[in-house]
Amino acid sequence: MAVNCPECDSEIDIDEMDVDIGDELSCAECGALVRVASDSPLELELADDEDEDEDDLDDEQDEE
Repeated sequence: MAVNCPECDSEIDIDEMDVDIGDELSCAECGALVRVASDSPLELELADDEDEDEDDLDDEQDEE
C-alpha cells in the first residue's frame, strides 16, 4: 500500500501488515522522519514535530 509523506507528499510504499501505530519510518524522497498515526486507514504524521513540542515543554518546565 502507498501512503503519502506528510512533508513532501511523495508516495511511501508500506506493507500495512508489517507496521504498527507508533512505528517510525523515513521518507526516501525528503528524508523526513514519519510515524504511523493510524492503521485503519493507514496514515502517517511527522515524528519530528511532536518530539520538538515535547522538548519545548521540557525546556519550559526546566526554566520554572
